[in-house]
Parts: sequence; structure tokens; C-alpha cells
Amino acid sequence: MGQEQQAISAGGSTLPAETVEAIIATAHRLADAARIETLRLFRSPELSPLNKAATGFDPVTEADRASERAMRAILGAERPDDAILGEEYGPSPGTSGLTWVLDPIDGTRAFMAGAPSWGVLIGVTDGQGPIYGIVDQPHLGERFEGGFGRALLTGRQDSTPLGARRGVALAQATLMSTYPEVGSPDEHKAFQRVASQARLVRYGLDCYAYALLAAGHVDLVIEAGLQSYDVVAPIAVVQAAGGVVTDWNGGPAHQGGRIIAAGSPELHAEALELLQAQLSAD
Repeated sequence: MGQEQQAISAGGSTLPAETVEAIIATAHRLADAARIETLRLFRSPELSPLNKAATGFDPVTEADRASERAMRAILGAERPDDAILGEEYGPSPGTSGLTWVLDPIDGTRAFMAGAPSWGVLIGVTDGQGPIYGIVDQPHLGERFEGGFGRALLTGRQDSTPLGARRGVALAQATLMSTYPEVGSPDEHKAFQRVASQARLVRYGLDCYAYALLAAGHVDLVIEAGLQSYDVVAPIAVVQAAGGVVTDWNGGPAHQGGRIIAAGSPELHAEALELLQAQLSAD
């Protein structure tokens, strides 16, 4: 078998098959390690959240920090040439052209409340954007992965392919967002213009909403004010499942900010037009 046959294209890169296999195996080891650290304190009376914001409330727990430390330790041993960007410990440089983007607990508020809608986010980017991602929900034992030709939900009992729902217009769509307020006042008005035409609107699932979109249960996720570590892994999973993710201008979304994810190009275009029309009117 020639080298061309052993190479796998992803994003802007073409990687040897053995590199792809190593990335996938390492990502799952990261998710396994993060499960141990997060479940150790989930719904525990020993959980003692801290506020890392000067004003308002931006919680962090020892579970967040321990989860990221455990993942970084594995990367240091197995992928020392790759860069890392983590929510709790920031960026670490690399030389390979690949970056691991980690959110050790996406949805710390849900974690604090004992609600199983938080997740561990593990994404890999090249110079162009996300190429692989895992959204892991340790308490439910659900792991959503996407990239390198894979789109899979692995549960405690079995594995099933992921596939975004198609053929749904906005009037029949289920729309999700983390907060009812959705960003600035102008962003909120734009969101409400879409929400007012959707069949069902629900709030509060953080990264789990993107996982449900990839699994075909949710049709739209619209958010604002996100960071790169919030979105890289969900983007990879949703796109692998056949969905579309952009910013509110229709461009790449992996740097964060305003995000719109849809199960189909048609629904994405319908919702994006409404967002842009409202922002233009303000």
C-alpha cells in the first residue's frame, strides 16, 4: 500500500493513517482520564466552587482543574510536539501544527447544580480549523466523537452512528441555547427573531445541545460570547454528523464568538438570514 493510500485528509491537513490512529487513541485516553476526575466530585458534598470573575459569577471547581491537569499530563507524555489550549491553564506552544483545545468541564454551573448536561470537550485543530473532536458526558456514559471519517455515539451498552436531522424547516425546528439572554441586547433581539419562528425553544444544556444536534434530536443551536475551547470539539462532532456550523456572518466559527449550528444547510441558511436581517436593522 502506497503512502497516498495511508494518508487521511482532515481540515487543511493530510495526515498519515498512523498519526490519525494515534490522535484518536490519545483523545479517548484524555476523555477516560477526565471522567475519573470529574465524577470524583460530581454531586459530592466536597465540591467547593470558586468565583474566578472580578465581577459577576464565573465558577471554577477543583474538578475543572484536575480534569485539565490529567489531560495535559497525557498529552505531555504522548503528544509532546502538539500545542495545547485549555480553559483553566491557557496555551502551551507546540511545533507539530496541531493544537489540542480542552474544556475540562463545559457547563460548570450545571456541574455545580448536579445536572448531567455538562461535558468534557476535547478538540484537535490544524492550521485551518477543527479536524477531530469528542464531547463526553461522564455521568451518562455517553461519548460523541467526530472527525477523520468517524461520527459515533458510544454509550455504556453500544455504539451508534451520529447523523444530524435533515428536511426540517424553522417552523418545525427545535432550537437550543445555553442562556435565554444570549449575548448583548442586539444579539438577543436577533436570537429572538429566530426563536419566535421555531416550534420549540429550550435552554441550559451547554455543550450537550450540540451533541443532541449531532444525534438528530435538536435542529438548531444559536449562541454568542463563546470562546474557542467552548466550540472546537462541538464543531468537529456536528460537522462529522452532517451538520453545519458557522459564525453569524456565515464564516468559520472555531475562534468562538457568535455561533449558529444547524442540522442541514437549508435550515442554517433560513436561520442565518433572520439573524443577519435583525442585526442589520439595529
